[in-house]
Amino acid sequence: MSRVIVACADGAYRSRTAVEWAAYEASLRDLPLGMVYGAPPDDLSTVAMLVLGLSTAEEDPAGQALGPTAYALAAAAACPVVLVPDDPVPSAVPVRRTSQVTLGVDARHPAEQTVDFAFAAAHARNVRLHAVHAWELPSCAAELPFGIPEEDRGSWEDHEVQLLADALRPWRAKYPRVPVLEDVALLSPVEALVHHAQGAALVVVGHGSGGGVGLAQALLREARCPVAIVP
Repeated sequence: MSRVIVACADGAYRSRTAVEWAAYEASLRDLPLGMVYGAPPDDLSTVAMLVLGLSTAEEDPAGQALGPTAYALAAAAACPVVLVPDDPVPSAVPVRRTSQVTLGVDARHPAEQTVDFAFAAAHARNVRLHAVHAWELPSCAAELPFGIPEEDRGSWEDHEVQLLADALRPWRAKYPRVPVLEDVALLSPVEALVHHAQGAALVVVGHGSGGGVGLAQALLREARCPVAIVP
């Protein structure tokens, strides 16, 4: 069964930006590009990726109307949904080749489809994959009367680093030409990704545990880059 990248257009500027992004992605992946005017198709069985434009201007009534619909679709769709802001940062423009793909990954429970999508996106663009794993101190840390000893914090962080390395090892083997920067951040997932997404051509998150839609909203608002939400 053939696969296609579908861009939804409605004539607004945000749609033109999304269509340009989808066309570039289709050329990278050697897939046909489908165009839908108005609402996305109900049948997504042959859709490899659905690309939607999204206005992030608070004063734009159309964008406010589209937002909930786009986010709801991204949370429920059986295919990856890419939300493209109407005014992405310059590094997210397709012709830039110095960008990276940023992946939000839970090293304890890596979502295979999400990780594979991110590696494939970096491979297609011939750019680095920046894998970000957010972690928090164990509950026992709050019970320490004199704060957290540096050696304990370092040991916990080393453990998180090893978890991330182990989680990504199968995809490093599958995509040996993709350079990978592994990052562990003692932050919430939203804070970690917003911080590390600056300058990314694409940020990839899953919509399972960790709230992919919530992450996407924050990233589109703060980092101004396309966000892929992968089932």
